[in-house]
Amino acid sequence: MERRLIFRGLGASAVALPGLAACGTGGGADVELSDEDVTLRMTWWGSDLRHGLTQEAIEAFQKEHPNITVKTEFKDWTGYWDALATTTAANDSPDVIQMDEQYLASYGERGTLLDLADAEEYLDTSKIDESLMDSGKVGGTQYAVPIGAGVLTLVANADLFAQYGVELPDDSAWTWEDYAALAAELTEKSGGAISGSGVTGGFDHGSVRYWARQNGSDLFTEGGDVALDPALLVEQWEFFLGLMESGAVESAAAMVESINGGVDSGNIATGKVAMGNAYNTMISALRNASGADLRLLRPPLKEGGDEGLYFKPSMYWSISSQSEHPAEAALLIDFLVNSEAAADILKTERGIPANTAIRERVSADLEEGDQLALDYMNSIEPGPVSPVTPNGGSNVDPMIQRYAQEVYFGEREPAEAAEAFVAELQGEIDAAK
Repeated sequence: MERRLIFRGLGASAVALPGLAACGTGGGADVELSDEDVTLRMTWWGSDLRHGLTQEAIEAFQKEHPNITVKTEFKDWTGYWDALATTTAANDSPDVIQMDEQYLASYGERGTLLDLADAEEYLDTSKIDESLMDSGKVGGTQYAVPIGAGVLTLVANADLFAQYGVELPDDSAWTWEDYAALAAELTEKSGGAISGSGVTGGFDHGSVRYWARQNGSDLFTEGGDVALDPALLVEQWEFFLGLMESGAVESAAAMVESINGGVDSGNIATGKVAMGNAYNTMISALRNASGADLRLLRPPLKEGGDEGLYFKPSMYWSISSQSEHPAEAALLIDFLVNSEAAADILKTERGIPANTAIRERVSADLEEGDQLALDYMNSIEPGPVSPVTPNGGSNVDPMIQRYAQEVYFGEREPAEAAEAFVAELQGEIDAAK
């Protein structure tokens, strides 16, 4: 298969997004409801399942607020950030924006997001965990409301385990060595019909951060610089290169094909691997796409290492500082995070709800996939929250993917690539200061 580069995060246009002053809010004076009909634009990324549920929730909001029409714009992760950067730079950003931790500082520090303190009359955050709310701040300013929380997981296809006579692991104590042996056993017993595992590390910031945290480090410092020791990235890459060579995990070409396929058409959904990494909140979409009995496992542990898992804000809602209707935008976000009507529709699709009352409500009546996501999260004793991705660091995922592909395709030595990655990432952060 011909190699295709994967860029799931910001492209060049997003990196070059110019500084824009916040506009239209006047320190809160202009955040007032209109007496006339209002049209809002709202954007998000996600699977087909998310699109359908969000549209249903918007319809419920419009019934309660008949003077507000919500026009939706949704994409997969691949094109979302380029589109948002383009519209923002053109002073035409959607009013309500689904935001990710990886990009929050980048957009917040450019003045393109509304200070939500200006809209507090229309947006109640009193029932959201304080620690999660703080994760939506940049420089002390609240630019985002966390929708929910998620945690890294390893997805196991129990149907494939059973088909090839392999027991699911005890994930409370298994190590990376156990994982490697299990992946090799699955590949061998299937006769190569499947790969024991997808590549579950070294090509995205979540897996790199998990590896670093288990080694007493992290990806970024609290001060906004790169914390990652290149030697840890070399260690992770060399581990998976060995598994690729042995056939225990998929090839580099298969990895690229899977990531380009997204949640609905990736290697887990299509049953090409027995194990793969994800966040717990993706389980319903993965189960719906695969039709398989998928389980959530704790990722392998490092022998004697630190706790690598932490509760990551799954995503946020933000309001554009360019919005002509920030009050109505705040009402829409308030409905999505606080109303029982929205909760009954959305449940845990965007994460275990940050609103504690809503979390309790949805936990009483969940479908199997949602219950798996909640049970998994409840089983984890997380470590401290990781520092937010600094301004200039938003390009971290496509950057990691670029270097990981060079390493996994044998085009560059791990040590050279790791040093270059850290230097390039720090350079982008320094340039944004």
